[in-house]
Amino acid sequence: MTDEENENEAQLLEAMVQEKENAEYKATAGEPLKKGQEKASLETIIEAIRQVYDPEIPINVYDMGLIYHIDIQENGDIFIDMSLTAPGCPVAGVLPAQVAQAVADVEGAGVTTVKVVWEPQWTIERMTEEGRAMIDLF
Repeated sequence: MTDEENENEAQLLEAMVQEKENAEYKATAGEPLKKGQEKASLETIIEAIRQVYDPEIPINVYDMGLIYHIDIQENGDIFIDMSLTAPGCPVAGVLPAQVAQAVADVEGAGVTTVKVVWEPQWTIERMTEEGRAMIDLF
């Protein structure tokens, strides 16, 4: 390969990495609640999220500290901001959909939207005490 070809390949690879890091990952699942149906509680939503595990680390995404915000609307729709351990995470397109489906399956959950956010950046300090205890086992 010539120097020019090497430079072009390096630029292409860098652009691909930047595109992946800047990608917006969003997933939606579920249906609107019927009129008068009671909406799900925060506790039942958290329990559903705890059923979703990062495949690289055997700890659920809630105790990993990847769930940043849960907003339950009056109509039962749920908006969740979550992060990942790193922007290049290979499961970035999968975990939000798994969280959305797990929450949408909860009785009283309406349309559930999960969005991956990168700010603030995830750190190990975001883990729950339960998550830290689990990581100590490994």
